[in-house]
Amino acid sequence: MRVAMVGSGYVGLVSGACFADFGHTVVCVDTAPEKIAALKDGRIPIYEPGLDALVADNVRQERLAFTTNLAEAVAGADAVFIAVGTPSRRGDG
Repeated sequence: MRVAMVGSGYVGLVSGACFADFGHTVVCVDTAPEKIAALKDGRIPIYEPGLDALVADNVRQERLAFTTNLAEAVAGADAVFIAVGTPSRRGDG
């Protein structure tokens, strides 16, 4: 299955890496170009035990990719997950 993960923060990156490790093809998208550049360079911006190896392995096997282009990420996706911060109260954002 082809999965688009909108948001590459803690929830999106960990979930995307896990879906990729289950054998799905995952594209993680984020609006922060510096975050996507870091991920493409193999620099993981968060700490979760084993995440760096999980990401590296799935990128190497071409099951995990990163982009800032939302249209590219969702084109042809069988499932789209949204993993971005949301305000908890009306008027917070």
